[in-house]
Amino acid sequence: MDDLNAILTPGMLVRHPGMPEWGIGQVQSNIGGKLTVNFRDAGKIVIDSTRIGLLPVFDG
Repeated sequence: MDDLNAILTPGMLVRHPGMPEWGIGQVQSNIGGKLTVNFRDAGKIVIDSTRIGLLPVFDG
């Protein structure tokens, strides 16, 4: 599967499509297919970007 999150860069806001209760997260890093995201209600989570496509948030 392709990297669904290759365009995400540190500072961008995202949502996890399967975990809406985590709230909005801010991308901390995107290195080698691993995204580190700090979610408001779940803390820092590392996501395999080849398996989960995060949804960019543009209205914060």
